[in-house]
Amino acid sequence: MNQPSPPRAPSGDRAEKKRHAIVQAARRVFVRDGFDAGMDLIATEAGVSKVTVYNHFGSKETLFLAVIGDALEDALGGAVAGTQARLASSDDLRESLVWTAQEWVKGMVRPDVLALRHLVVSEVRRFPELGKAWQDAGPLRAQPALIATFRHLADEGRLVMPDIDLACVQLYALVLYPHLIHSAYATTLTKKMTRDLIASGVDMFLSHYQYIPPN
Repeated sequence: MNQPSPPRAPSGDRAEKKRHAIVQAARRVFVRDGFDAGMDLIATEAGVSKVTVYNHFGSKETLFLAVIGDALEDALGGAVAGTQARLASSDDLRESLVWTAQEWVKGMVRPDVLALRHLVVSEVRRFPELGKAWQDAGPLRAQPALIATFRHLADEGRLVMPDIDLACVQLYALVLYPHLIHSAYATTLTKKMTRDLIASGVDMFLSHYQYIPPN
């Protein structure tokens, strides 16, 4: 995918407002009409000229990457920050993981986020960069905090976790991935199923890795 950067991106408060308006408009248009939607349509939706859109982003591919980052920040920014804060301040790993999983699911099953995810999946063969952008901006952003906590607890003898990277994948698989799989078939899990899936998934995870809770 060619992603030429505009030589002189507009700056200042006015330019930032226009940039935000363009990203929000593009998000609505891409969700509604798919990746093949024209830049003129996005410009009209944003209330700016097509030239302004290109001045800010240079190409539709670059704009779509900005949409991904914006959407996932809206969906997961609070969850990532909250996970880091809870893991740093609480000694109760179970409580922290349950809260984190609930926030992951809440953010990732939003209709607009799911629609963008499906769009990325449909276009990733043509544009592999989309997949990487989605992965980098998604729930994996919380992984460094998880890894640090797991390693600390393992060093204290409160976890037996020889492969921390594998453990992180297993955690996502237990509490989040079922929702993404169901969404591919336009089905959803009930609120009760979601609560039970998270609670039992975290318990299975901690039991497997022989977690010793605080006294």
